[in-house]
Amino acid sequence: MDEFVRLGRTPFLARYGFGKSRDFMVRDAKTGQLCDSKAIVGAAFGHQFPEEGPLKAADFFGGEASVVPKLQRMGFEVVRIGEDWSADEVQATVASYFEMLRLEAAQEHYIKTEFNAQLRQQLRGRSKGSVELKFQNISAVLNGLELPFISGYKPRTNAQLLLRQTVQQFVLDHPDVVGQVVDAMEEVKTPGKASFHASVVAPPPVETVLQVKGDMPKPRLPRKVDWAQRDEANRKLGRAGEQWVIGFEQRRLSEAGYPELFQQLDWISERLGDGAGYDILSHERPGVHRFIEVKTTNGGHAASFIISRNELEFAAEKEDAFHLYRVFQFRDEPKLYVLKGNLAEQLHLEPIDYRASFRRLMH
Repeated sequence: MDEFVRLGRTPFLARYGFGKSRDFMVRDAKTGQLCDSKAIVGAAFGHQFPEEGPLKAADFFGGEASVVPKLQRMGFEVVRIGEDWSADEVQATVASYFEMLRLEAAQEHYIKTEFNAQLRQQLRGRSKGSVELKFQNISAVLNGLELPFISGYKPRTNAQLLLRQTVQQFVLDHPDVVGQVVDAMEEVKTPGKASFHASVVAPPPVETVLQVKGDMPKPRLPRKVDWAQRDEANRKLGRAGEQWVIGFEQRRLSEAGYPELFQQLDWISERLGDGAGYDILSHERPGVHRFIEVKTTNGGHAASFIISRNELEFAAEKEDAFHLYRVFQFRDEPKLYVLKGNLAEQLHLEPIDYRASFRRLMH
């Protein structure tokens, strides 16, 4: 640890061939500085057994089952990354994040680096990177609450329990702010850029999230809502997204050498209404249909969405002929990713509604 403090983090890690710790740090009792736990243990082994030399990163694991209990038995304080933040620091960070989120939802200009620098003046010597990580943690908490989050801060899980509690309390204590954000993100505006080129991206990866014992239950967010008006806003946004996808299909079919197939495109949801299991009937090539279900949001790449049981069953039935087009950042510069075939094999699905009756189906 003396060597770590003397050299500095980056040179120390480079000397011993370790990357930055992803989960745990050990505190230097002399200076209070946090050091990368696995690198410290690997280097210490070399000091104790100089004939064998320090351990390499690939020689051992550095998690809760190995390095952490070893250091704790020796009397060292081990800290999970991000969990040494005080309540005041976390509250200031959450407040800063929600101010950026409010500005983004209202499409008002702001500079993330300026918010980061201003926030660090209120914190205990936190680095720019540690603040960025905290903002990403907040995005993950909001995403878990099915609320909008800042698109530039990709959700990063394993957030500090105190942070999760503080975000949830902010949501409960500031329904006006949260309501403004939700309403703004459902607003239908003509996309800032109507170009359909270079708009397809890969879908987000499915992440496994550890449920932490002691997590607070998801807060319920009662507020006076005109549900009929909200449903109409969602329908308008969905319809605008479908119109955009029709333009995308025209470009795709033309570039594929089948411009005549665009004349056969059928906007099913507009002509017949919902319930078919898809919105647009297009073509892959002559004689081969492409069934398109469109999900549109003003939110970011990783925003969750609602899908019906009927749509899931239709996707499984049609296999690779079914395409879900997830259109995001719609009001700014629309992008989309595409999921083909059986969606149950590609998404984490959580039931949110149930049909209640007094009949039990027998199989």
